[in-house]
Amino acid sequence: MSKLNSIPVAVPVVQQPSGGAGNLLANVFDELTAFCRSRSLFMLHYCTGCGAIELPPAMTSRFDMERLGIQPMVTPRQADILLVTGYVSTKTLKRIILTYEQMNSPKYVIGICSCTVNGGMYWQSYATAKVLADYMPVDMYIAGCMPRPEAVISGLRELMANIRAGRSDNWKDYYRHYDHYLGNQQRLFGENWQTPTDVIGEARHYDQFGPETLGEHTALLERHQTPLLPFEMRLGLGSESNK
Repeated sequence: MSKLNSIPVAVPVVQQPSGGAGNLLANVFDELTAFCRSRSLFMLHYCTGCGAIELPPAMTSRFDMERLGIQPMVTPRQADILLVTGYVSTKTLKRIILTYEQMNSPKYVIGICSCTVNGGMYWQSYATAKVLADYMPVDMYIAGCMPRPEAVISGLRELMANIRAGRSDNWKDYYRHYDHYLGNQQRLFGENWQTPTDVIGEARHYDQFGPETLGEHTALLERHQTPLLPFEMRLGLGSESNK
């Protein structure tokens, strides 16, 4: 036997975690799903303020965010990213929350302009919400007054990298800590504040229901919440059909 064959070779032993976590094929599919998701994002831009003026240059030919796989969408049901572009008035925040809750998960929120971070130049206004993250999870802030299209593209690239690496899952926090977010919403809108979205049911659906999903604020919601009733539609002509 040659000396080369007599040299002992250390063979590394890979310990498989319990619970099926060591399924390499499953990990490959998870990584592929995350990569595909990061390269195909539909964006719903809620133009709340002056930051919206920077979106057309970012979308059109010079910067062309669609080359990154990001394109605008017109309905929350088909959107992955919610862009809040500027100051948020109290009245507008209600619509933003409703839009966010109507989006399918996983979903991501980007706050553009300093107004979404701390109120910006409207930080003393009684009519504006100062910190967007108090009312919904925010995955990224792009600060500035206003941020240039280069900053918007850079922020979108960073979000794509976070999604690809599995680091951008703040949407789960809304379900896990729903009572916290609902409490902040009730303090701003009143204790009878409600949306038609069954967030608690969605938390169970996405397996994100936790000990902080329910609390004193969700109990207050259940006391004031009224179920949605379907519209009654009648076909026919004449006055008899409207009775």
